[in-house]
Amino acid sequence: MQRTPTSTRAAICSWLSIAVLASRAAPAWAQAEAALPPWHEGVPEERKQAALELFMQGRDLHRRMVLGDAKKKYEEALALWEHPDLRFYLGRVLKMMGMPLLAYENLRLSLRWGPASLDPEDLEEARALMKELVERELAVVEMRCDELGAAVLLDGRPWFVGPGSARRFVTPGEHVISARKEGYFPLVEPVVVLAGAHASGALTLSADGLVTVRRWAAWKPWAVVGAGAGLGLAGAVLRWQADEHMEAAEQQFEDTCTSSCAPTTTDTTSRGLTESRVATGLFIAGGATLAAGAVLVFLNMPRTYRSEDRGGVELRIVPAASGAIAGLSARLSF
Repeated sequence: MQRTPTSTRAAICSWLSIAVLASRAAPAWAQAEAALPPWHEGVPEERKQAALELFMQGRDLHRRMVLGDAKKKYEEALALWEHPDLRFYLGRVLKMMGMPLLAYENLRLSLRWGPASLDPEDLEEARALMKELVERELAVVEMRCDELGAAVLLDGRPWFVGPGSARRFVTPGEHVISARKEGYFPLVEPVVVLAGAHASGALTLSADGLVTVRRWAAWKPWAVVGAGAGLGLAGAVLRWQADEHMEAAEQQFEDTCTSSCAPTTTDTTSRGLTESRVATGLFIAGGATLAAGAVLVFLNMPRTYRSEDRGGVELRIVPAASGAIAGLSARLSF
């Protein structure tokens, strides 16, 4: 796009003793001494002149579509002088070369000092190019991780350390988000984003360790064992009482009867027999309860296993906002 040289540009070219290009004059490289913009501060005049000469060479190559060489000239000029116009023209070349990430970054840097960094026409074009890149050639990935000390990586390269969040432009396609922290399961998740999309979400890490569990509370099986032992003890007491009562009945019989007496059942004898039967029942119940308690103790032995990985990424994808562009969102979880 051709532009009419302004009086300021002509004055600048005259100031630097460089001829104005036939089809397009050089951008505003200098201002009045009383109001120099910030990109002039600390840059000697000889470096400015050398940068402008390189810029002119790059513009000529740019015009002839020798884009690779034009890119090198602009980069050499930027090494001498960090100037918004140089960033703008380098961004244009990079976009034409199919390097949208670098193109967007240079266009963004061309506006780092605000709208006054560029001439109105260049400012309008820079904003239009950035909008086009965001909507058609780039995607945005934004992630949050609240885990303290977790290292988050994007496509295998360090991104940020939690807790915190970060946002980055990427090319459309599949990207891998990963997070690492000692003592936690490593998280690796692919994220597929299309051009013009804004993918945002949160990372969740799970602690990696050994977990020991029981089927029941430790006291429950032992309570059954104790109940069995109690039943056995009660049976032993009743058995002892039954023997005492039976011996008392025999002694009473011997004391009151002669050799011709027939055996009779007394209250003491009946009590002893009853206690003996109950004691036998308690022995059986106590033994069964003890056996059941022993089985429960065995089944309730502690079991150790590795904790389950419950980490992941909750991802939200929306169209990348640019100007008045907006759209409905869709939520994906994996």
